[in-house]
Amino acid sequence: MREDWPLIEASLAKQYGIRIRQQGDMPWSEFCILVAGLMPDTPLGSIVTIRSEKDQKVIKGYTSDQRRIYNDWRKRQAEQKLLDEVTLDKEMKVLEAAMARMFGGGGA
Repeated sequence: MREDWPLIEASLAKQYGIRIRQQGDMPWSEFCILVAGLMPDTPLGSIVTIRSEKDQKVIKGYTSDQRRIYNDWRKRQAEQKLLDEVTLDKEMKVLEAAMARMFGGGGA
């Protein structure tokens, strides 16, 4: 995501000492490997850790800033799903089938 670019830049600088804007040409595959190897103690790593948390006890203990990051990410993900009509249609069919099973309709 575009809004994560500053986090990527800062993380590459912190972990590898690479100033990406000052770097010459770097193959895409190498860039992907470097980003994939970023540790949780980098700016991007810490944000990804917050965004991907599933444990409700951990989430409950989030600071207001962590909760904002987590909620913003979930909101963006939900909005993206709504924009994707194919995904939305599939999810609606799954929901309809589940509702039919719950309320005795048998389901599709």
